[in-house]
Amino acid sequence: MQWIHNYQLFLFDFDGLLVNTEEIHYLAYKTMCANRGINFNWDFETYCRIAHYKSEGLSQKIYAEFPELYAVEPSWEVLYGEKKKAIIELVSNGAVQLMPGVSSLLSALQKANIPRSVVTHSPVELVSAIRSQHSILNTIPYWITREQYSHPKPNSECYLKAIQLLAKPEDKVIGFEDTPRGLTALLGTKAKAVLVCQIEYPEIPAFIERGVIYIKSLDDLANTQL
Repeated sequence: MQWIHNYQLFLFDFDGLLVNTEEIHYLAYKTMCANRGINFNWDFETYCRIAHYKSEGLSQKIYAEFPELYAVEPSWEVLYGEKKKAIIELVSNGAVQLMPGVSSLLSALQKANIPRSVVTHSPVELVSAIRSQHSILNTIPYWITREQYSHPKPNSECYLKAIQLLAKPEDKVIGFEDTPRGLTALLGTKAKAVLVCQIEYPEIPAFIERGVIYIKSLDDLANTQL
């Protein structure tokens, strides 16, 4: 992995990029609905295509497609609290796994002592629970969680904060995201942007035209020019 020495700061999203927590969020919504007697019949790709654009879009779409859920509980805040409880239970039961290629990349960055940070929408409580189960994640020295910035992705605030804190003006920065929303946040910075996802979002060709590197797995980095 000699290419890693071309950069002085690595930035990583968390959910769906380093760990399979996008699947955990999906299962938590299914659990929340099931506990209310409702069959959340979306497949995982449908969920991702809705959830990965606007933070408020998912609640609106769920209520629109499952009006019986709104009938029994019109407060999304209540439902979201139930979903968060389901996530904690899934994490506690060991459902979270590293995504392919994560361990080798993080090990190489640790050995090379290249600065690196996670920049995530997830709260510190959830992040800490997952880190306790996967020690390789603790080789990442800096973590910016949802409590540390005001405006969620696709606003670039979180990534701009990381770069301001951790990079010198002349440093080359590279960032990795797995969703259009997160990638849009990253593109508002000086970082080289890499999109890592299995889902073929319709925006991918336009992202590539803007200089984004697109791969389907971090395992593909071995065959990618960065």
